[in-house]
Amino acid sequence: MTAATDVVVVGAGVAGLAAAAALRRAGIACEVLEAGGRVGGRAWTAFPAALGGAPLDHGASWLHAAERNRLADLARAHGDAVGETGGEWTRMVRVGERAATEAEMAAYDHSWARFEAVARARAAQPPDVSLAEAVAGLGDDPWLATVEVWESTLIAAADPAEFSVRDWHLNELTGSNLNVPGGLGALVERRLAPLAGPVRLHTPVTRIRWESGHVDVSTPAGTLSARACIVTVSTGVLAAGGIMFDPPLPADRQAAIAGLPMGLLSKVALYAPGADRLGLAPGTSVHRQVTHASEPAMFFLAWPNRQDYLLGFVGGAAAWDLSRAGGPATEAFARAELRRLLGADAEAAVRGAVATGWGEDPAFLGAYAYARPGFAEARAAMDRPIGALLFAGEAWCSDGLAGTVGGAFVSGELAAAQAAAMLAG
Repeated sequence: MTAATDVVVVGAGVAGLAAAAALRRAGIACEVLEAGGRVGGRAWTAFPAALGGAPLDHGASWLHAAERNRLADLARAHGDAVGETGGEWTRMVRVGERAATEAEMAAYDHSWARFEAVARARAAQPPDVSLAEAVAGLGDDPWLATVEVWESTLIAAADPAEFSVRDWHLNELTGSNLNVPGGLGALVERRLAPLAGPVRLHTPVTRIRWESGHVDVSTPAGTLSARACIVTVSTGVLAAGGIMFDPPLPADRQAAIAGLPMGLLSKVALYAPGADRLGLAPGTSVHRQVTHASEPAMFFLAWPNRQDYLLGFVGGAAAWDLSRAGGPATEAFARAELRRLLGADAEAAVRGAVATGWGEDPAFLGAYAYARPGFAEARAAMDRPIGALLFAGEAWCSDGLAGTVGGAFVSGELAAAQAAAMLAG
């Protein structure tokens, strides 16, 4: 492969597909190179036999902030089924060996409101600190650690001691959350991928030689020359040197990549057909009170989209530890947590399990990026061209949708507009 085009797009995740679709709408020739064997990146729906063929989103599951989410617009335009998740799920919370009392649940809600108020106030003050430091004054609250796990370890995929409070505040998701019964990844493959045009699968990029107005993109199959290149790979791949840049990226861009490492949120789907729903309504959140935000714990969502599995979530350092131990370790942890929450009969009802593996996948090396304290502004640092290079992806979205497929879509379209302006100029 030795050829030339206007723009090379590296990566066929949501950002890369959105960028390619925008370029093609503008009549700009582009080539999309994808290291893996499928499109969608971390928006991936599988239909594993271990779950009876039910759809499972290994990565992105919800269309957050649906009122300004371009993927939600795309789904609606095609009449695809999407559902409002509602204001609050049904909750089952355990305190030790028993269910939380009504008074304890009221205290839990009050703790959440205090947490948000204190964290928002601290986020508005310099300097930027960790989320844990921002709410340290609430340390006598018995529900603080549980709220921290939700707001940081599960939502941001990072432990609160490592996570910027300003980044937390800038990316508080507001508006409607929509779920996609057939799978969000399947929606991306069905609706967005055709707009992006052909994708060269199994074509990893190894080196990009760049200068003003020209790039040479090297792959095992040969080299592509172009007038611009949009790079959409994860910060994990960039930090690990998965792509060599010649010359090296400027120091400020390297600092931005280091300040936005990949967090990890792992899922385990526990297939329990015929379990008579274990007394749980579909959409019930099942978890326990934790005593410290670093305590390994798994929170479950019962029967998502009325499928016959319980979906467990574990994030941050605990997820990384389990990932390094291998898939069976994550499944074993999920089974133990289910037994702890719902008893031995619930675990005995499990007939199969599937665990996600973003941490060990060399094409991603994590689930999505979070900002370390002091690096909340780094997300915007990469959305400006460097010579003929542009970067896009969930990590670089600076409009409040960071870490989401909606943010990746917006970032991809912005990079495409910048590439078009570059070519015109």
